Amino acid sequence: MCSIMAYCGEGISREEFLKGFERTVSRGPDESRTVDTGNGIMGFHRLAIMGLSEAGMQPFELNGSYVVCNGELYGFEAQRKELQKKGYSFKSGSDCENILPMYFEYGTDMFAMLDAEFAMVIYDGEKGEYIAARDPIGIRPLYYGRDESGNMVFASEPKNLTGICDRIMPFPPGCFWKDGAFHRYMDISRPDKVCHDSLEEACKNIREKLTAAVRKRLVSDAKVGFLLSGGLDSSLVCAIAQKGSEEPIRTFAIGMSEDAIDLKYARETAEFIGSRHEEVYMTPKEVISSLEKVIYILGTYDITTIRASVGMYLVCKAIHERTDIRVILTGEVSDELFGYKYTDFAPSAEEFQREAEKRVRELHMYDVLRADRCISVNSLEARVPFGDIDFVKYVMSLDSEMKLNRYKKGKYLLRHAFEGMGYLPEDILWREKAAFSDAVGHSMVDHLKNYAETVYSDEEFRKRAEKYDYAKPFTKESLLYREIFEKYYPGQAEMIAGFWMPNSSWEGCKVDDPSARVLSNYGDSGK
Repeated sequence: MCSIMAYCGEGISREEFLKGFERTVSRGPDESRTVDTGNGIMGFHRLAIMGLSEAGMQPFELNGSYVVCNGELYGFEAQRKELQKKGYSFKSGSDCENILPMYFEYGTDMFAMLDAEFAMVIYDGEKGEYIAARDPIGIRPLYYGRDESGNMVFASEPKNLTGICDRIMPFPPGCFWKDGAFHRYMDISRPDKVCHDSLEEACKNIREKLTAAVRKRLVSDAKVGFLLSGGLDSSLVCAIAQKGSEEPIRTFAIGMSEDAIDLKYARETAEFIGSRHEEVYMTPKEVISSLEKVIYILGTYDITTIRASVGMYLVCKAIHERTDIRVILTGEVSDELFGYKYTDFAPSAEEFQREAEKRVRELHMYDVLRADRCISVNSLEARVPFGDIDFVKYVMSLDSEMKLNRYKKGKYLLRHAFEGMGYLPEDILWREKAAFSDAVGHSMVDHLKNYAETVYSDEEFRKRAEKYDYAKPFTKESLLYREIFEKYYPGQAEMIAGFWMPNSSWEGCKVDDPSARVLSNYGDSGK
């Protein structure tokens, strides 16, 4: 994981630029560099993953043009061979060195050609203009704003832009910015056409495409590890990786010492696949004491994102402190594709599909944001197999009638795809989903709620919540998070599209808490 920043134009001193840019040095602690393009400043903090030599350091320059990119370009070797045939030479093993030659050859058409997780800014030296772009899901973060001079500023995180820009917003995924406007090159949430594969054919394709997505993300010059919650998604990622590895992969799980639901399932999965497994325990004191830092890291006030981030931040902190691993594979994006507990209440296949499209479009503000920040602040790189472009396109295109929970088991297609294949124990493969924030220990969420109760009286809550028009806090817990958020990101609440909640227009989903625990169909999920 790296950090990028670009000030597009004249009007900022190098000292002011660095003041904002240095807030994300943990994303790239190996080396930092800035360049004056002659029409602005570009900066790069490096976490070396591919092409570990000095030659892989950015910004890359070619014929007076520059690029900074936080990304992984899968299949870059084949692209490089084609570019070499066109007369380009390369100095490093870095995948991102391909970008400027591709831009010279294909212009902005290149973005749709990339099989990648990326956020990048290009300075076209010939035209004297900047172009920025982000991957179709938004797995790699990018934010933008304008300073008082009206110049555009891009950065990996909003904390880079506070004090420089009055209004900070997330860069829309699947878009590029050029000539002062955003242009969509891919809307991955909306399939071009409906795929009517049979159930067995669909499951075969799901298995093969997910396997390919995992394996391509194992390519790294730095060491790779895996978060293993014991749930279906992370367990499948780990199982696929282990099947293709001659050595035991390294897996990590976290939980509260007294009631972590998932630790036992993670342990069972690790024993079954033969991984080298480590457990991390957290205490109620650590949960509360880390809360303010977690909210600062995240740049959100969303309840479920914060709850789920506490455990993820602490396990990644332990990985950073105890190991030399630099790349982490995770199980995010599966829920948006195959369904949450609440999508069992979808009144029709059309409604299920609309909800899936909405969740995929907003992923960069919730689960993907959580994974990026918790991992990157600990100087690790996140890779997300379920967010693979080919995989997402295929699952989103499947007939939504097939994806409805008509099987009395959520995520049936994903489970059936690996049924009888020896990847996981049957009880793990068919286990009911537990929300990550609950699964690390029911008491963790209760500790957070109880702590919020000690901060405000009922009257204080009512008065202080009234200050907010956008995403008004509706519980003491949500007010606590919002006030901490405003401390670090004052007036920037619109960076997030409100609170992540089940679709309240559906029968059975009008609830006052985002946890699946409050749904009537939660059942055995917490056991």
